[in-house]
Amino acid sequence: MRFSSTLPRRALLPFVAAVALLATGGTAAATGADACGSVITAPLAPPVPADDPCPSTDPVVCRIRVLPMDEKVEAQRTRIRYHDLLEAMHRTEADMREAGASDEEIARELVDMRNQAKEITRAGMTPEEVRVLEERNTAKYGNPLGPTADQLYVKYGSWQKVTDASMRTSYAVDRELALDRRLPAENPGKSS
Repeated sequence: MRFSSTLPRRALLPFVAAVALLATGGTAAATGADACGSVITAPLAPPVPADDPCPSTDPVVCRIRVLPMDEKVEAQRTRIRYHDLLEAMHRTEADMREAGASDEEIARELVDMRNQAKEITRAGMTPEEVRVLEERNTAKYGNPLGPTADQLYVKYGSWQKVTDASMRTSYAVDRELALDRRLPAENPGKSS
């Protein structure tokens, strides 16, 4: 795959960072370690030429590979902030379970938290960058922020699976940004 974009070069970093922040195509790289959050596991790979074939099927990974090092570092920082959000979502889930909330209430809250994060991230983007992301989501989900809790319920068939999906991260993006996500060793009250 060759890197190509209709976005100007200066618009690429926030776009890639936002997509990397919000990508959900992969599975979480949960290690069950006691530590939480993102762990930098290796130095970032140097940029590759834009015409270098990309070994990944994930277009976000292909875009990250060609970023100049300073932009890769910024994308990594953005991704770490996203992992911080995931930690907050895990805490919210645990607190809500402890308070007796239903699986549906928890799922709806976490999908809302994720969508709020998208809005916050997009506030720092240009109108063109936002338009590209919103057009993609509107075409795919009928909603500029992405799938709703109800759409995810139809897709997954249970509110617990919606909760899990709302906190999923792309392993391929994390790996490209030299990150490993650490989850709490235990998630009290989590039902199957």
